[in-house]
Amino acid sequence: MDPIIGISLSLDESRRWEPEREYQYLDTSYVAAIQDAGGVAIHLPIQSDVEALVKSIDGLLLPGGDDFLPPEPYRDEIAFRPVPARQLDFDRQLLGAALERGLPVLGICYGMQLLALRFGGKLHYHIPHDLPQAGEHQLAEGDGRHGLVVEVRTRLETLLGPDPGPVNSTHHQAVAEPGQGMRVCARAEDGLIEAIEPEASRFWIGVQWHPEKLKGLHREALFGAFVSACTRRERS
Repeated sequence: MDPIIGISLSLDESRRWEPEREYQYLDTSYVAAIQDAGGVAIHLPIQSDVEALVKSIDGLLLPGGDDFLPPEPYRDEIAFRPVPARQLDFDRQLLGAALERGLPVLGICYGMQLLALRFGGKLHYHIPHDLPQAGEHQLAEGDGRHGLVVEVRTRLETLLGPDPGPVNSTHHQAVAEPGQGMRVCARAEDGLIEAIEPEASRFWIGVQWHPEKLKGLHREALFGAFVSACTRRERS
């Protein structure tokens, strides 16, 4: 039986599509990447019974999303687009329940940052402000690329190798500290953290780039390993 991969959804409170309706939505490229790797993707809408949702899946994918608000306002005027509070609360509960059950977790962009925060990590809430010496990371989708330096003797290195080529980059927030029990497993060429994983053997991987949008190694290796980890758990 193919493993069931739950994917959390983004919440639209701005009524951007219809003024009388509120939507939850997902980029279909996540579903395609799961399906191509041999998994079955299901949506996880915001609801009260998180435990029931987690019991129905073999792995959790936390996709990209909007911004985390800094704990203290910046002096400069920065236009944040915050994750709706209801979505953030649900995502935190969902991730906590998945980790408690030992489910494989793949966090992408916002999902990686949420994973780091769950383990007590810290964020850079606006890269140009916090790290003015860093390169540009908020590049046009589909065009922006930067190099990736993978740490040796990490799970990510076994999946991608030491020099996996450039990755896409569309973010202005980033992980500053990976959190307790987590380690950095890849950085951008300017030193910015691009991927984290646990020091233990669990499959809890976060990546800052968007492998679902790439072709070849990044997409196939990451999603293939994720679905395989979910398959092993489902069959155990």
